[in-house]
Amino acid sequence: MAEAVIVVALLLVAASATAAVAVRDPVRQSLVLAVLGVVLAVLFTVLQAPDVGLSQLAVGSALTPLLLLLTVRKVRRRGQRAPDRPAGRRGREGGP
Repeated sequence: MAEAVIVVALLLVAASATAAVAVRDPVRQSLVLAVLGVVLAVLFTVLQAPDVGLSQLAVGSALTPLLLLLTVRKVRRRGQRAPDRPAGRRGREGGP
């Protein structure tokens, strides 16, 4: 019975890791990464490593996807503001 649970958890890890690589949109990719973190936490718990599972749950399924989402948001905002300034010019009009 325990072997079957381990095999199912490993298959879920393989499927969610493949989905994380296959998804192209960064927002969806970070959400799939959160799911992968939860599945890995379940795998670690099944393999009798609950301390590692709790760490994975906190970092891999909550903190890392949150940081990725915030980064994508900031990059997209910065990309929307960029057309105000002409390309190739920095500083004052008369400067180098």
